Amino acid sequence: MKSKKNEKDLMVSRQDLSLPMKTALPQALAERIELYPENKRRPVNKTVFKNNYFQLTYNTRNHSMAISSKGDLVYSAIPYDTARNYIQRAAIQYLLHPEDIRRYIELHQTTVEKYLTLSIFQVTGNRVDEQSFEVKQAYNAIMQNPLLEIQVAGRLMQHDETGPLSANLAGKFLFSENVKTGIAGYLSEYLNFVVQLANSLPLMIDGKEVQLLESAGQDQQLIEQGLTIHSDIDSALSLLPQEVKSGIENALVAADSAVVNTQPLLRSEYGEELSRLRENYIAHSVHPDEAEKYFKNVHSAENRNLINVVSDIHAKDGKLPFLNRHFNILAGDVSDSHVRDEEIAGVYVIGGHELVDILPETTDRTDEQWDKWRPFFNYEWFKELLQDPDEAWYLLPTGDHPFYEVVKTELAARFPKMNLLNNGSLIHEGIRYIGLTIPVALVKRKKAQQQFILKSLEKLLGEDTEIPTVIVSHAPLFNELSLLPETSEAYNKDYICEEPKIEKLFEKYTIIGAIHGHHHIPASSRRFKKTEFAGKRLFVVCSIYSKINTGFELMSLLQEVK
Repeated sequence: MKSKKNEKDLMVSRQDLSLPMKTALPQALAERIELYPENKRRPVNKTVFKNNYFQLTYNTRNHSMAISSKGDLVYSAIPYDTARNYIQRAAIQYLLHPEDIRRYIELHQTTVEKYLTLSIFQVTGNRVDEQSFEVKQAYNAIMQNPLLEIQVAGRLMQHDETGPLSANLAGKFLFSENVKTGIAGYLSEYLNFVVQLANSLPLMIDGKEVQLLESAGQDQQLIEQGLTIHSDIDSALSLLPQEVKSGIENALVAADSAVVNTQPLLRSEYGEELSRLRENYIAHSVHPDEAEKYFKNVHSAENRNLINVVSDIHAKDGKLPFLNRHFNILAGDVSDSHVRDEEIAGVYVIGGHELVDILPETTDRTDEQWDKWRPFFNYEWFKELLQDPDEAWYLLPTGDHPFYEVVKTELAARFPKMNLLNNGSLIHEGIRYIGLTIPVALVKRKKAQQQFILKSLEKLLGEDTEIPTVIVSHAPLFNELSLLPETSEAYNKDYICEEPKIEKLFEKYTIIGAIHGHHHIPASSRRFKKTEFAGKRLFVVCSIYSKINTGFELMSLLQEVK
């Protein structure tokens, strides 16, 4: 990316983004916020940068930045189209590595051809073979239209991370139908905006997250993740349609004749029509689990992370669906099928699904296999666990109950090289890992749960206040140390830290981060964040298993601390 800015302009020093706005808002943002008069009457979402269709806002409560489209712009005419973040991520990667996007689609050619056969049937009523001329022609059309290529790559990311797609396939994969959706126009304007934004502020943009850079040297890892002022996008520009290329160049030059329809879809022009479409829409989606058997997984199951964090695997085939022979941190809900693995090593904390998965397979309660569980037969939560686990989660005892020690013993037999941390600790390569048993977030019994957390941490932290420590649990300790966004239906504003002594412990000891699972945050979301708690900067990691996300490399965050 060519820039007219001075190098010293890139080195705008910033205070910690987690500090309140009233104390040292980063200069680069403060100057921008002052440019927009509307910010004086907006206490939370401050405009930082905007054009006709998009804006970057800074949230003064959670100290985050986000790009959003403005009111008149429609992302997609397809009802309930959930791929926006995936497509935006693919758009950024196309700017940075267009050849990789092409290879990603080629890797998934059999999947794309299956979608195209279904798309053609939706439009024409004709059933065609995946090797037919019609399918080959439609596949080639994708490769000849970069804006559609970006969309297909994004939808393949969605396919890999959340399961097969089923609704409105024609508009998603056929060029002739896709041009009616308005997504190409949205993408064109989105590319214009992010390039202009990255050329105006020291930011990293990855299609979902926006982060402020400190300096080119300090933030090399961030620079490699997304679009910045340092990015070379010449290769991608040479491939994009001329009017899109011109628009991007003008964002830093006049548009040429149109090759594809890149006019954005505006509510002011099509609002009533879109409303009728959504009102009369009949959902015909198929659950991904039902469709998954028709698709081939093209990703390697081998994971080579040195310290691999993953949770919520929910393995259903009696074995782990990935391979990693280094150090693993399994943050609960690993198995739904009595999985055993004698080779995987690392640490493992107990989640909710382990509590059912370790029970005997026989329903004959007189069988000796049930002997170790008999002490718990009269507990209401245990009875419910046997009858309907979904109703039992919220009744479970806090994590210092003897039941969990029996669960630990059973799991240890299945995973002999794993260290089962049922409120225990382990030191690995100079880092202390504390594993707390928090199968679920007991919001209605928050006081009891936080007392358990406090007493366990007091015991496990001991006298050594200097050793770097990471706390691992299945459910997050509390909202401040959760990757669950406030916009999620699962977010509970009451699940905050109300025990001041916990905060004091975080101040006293060298606690550097927290790891959790539980909330099934999509793998497409950022799997870690930096947060402010107890006056210090901590990392939070939540890495949910999917076919392309078999874990998160924790080593990169640990090296920052070291």
